[in-house]
Amino acid sequence: MVDDITFHLADIVAHPFPGNENLYIEWLSAVVKSEHKTISSLTYIFCSDDYLLDINIKYLGHDYYTDIITFPYKEVSDLESDMYISIDRVKENAEEYNEIFETELRRVMVHGLLHLLGYGDKTDIEIQTMRQKEEEYLRLF
Repeated sequence: MVDDITFHLADIVAHPFPGNENLYIEWLSAVVKSEHKTISSLTYIFCSDDYLLDINIKYLGHDYYTDIITFPYKEVSDLESDMYISIDRVKENAEEYNEIFETELRRVMVHGLLHLLGYGDKTDIEIQTMRQKEEEYLRLF
């Protein structure tokens, strides 16, 4: 059975990994499986900075740019969520950290997934664990 993982474009023209959707689905599914969870439905929506800023203000009351916002609907063992990712922010972060775009995009995608899986990033220890998990799952790709 293939997990229900879909990718959509909100207000951008180009898909960030055209033709490779199945590769990303397999990777994200493997991440969830390795954490002993299942997927009900995951939707990644790729958008612009302005689109995500609008969501950040409207739903979270935050007036700043971010790379990802995750709306979890179920987080226990059967994950269901919409995740909005700003392609503009991913591109800028990739340049800032001297990383290739595809790697930075995967990092942001798995970061949101790790939050759904119960990982936080508020304390130093949580941040360290989050970074280790990101690296582990980037290697899995």
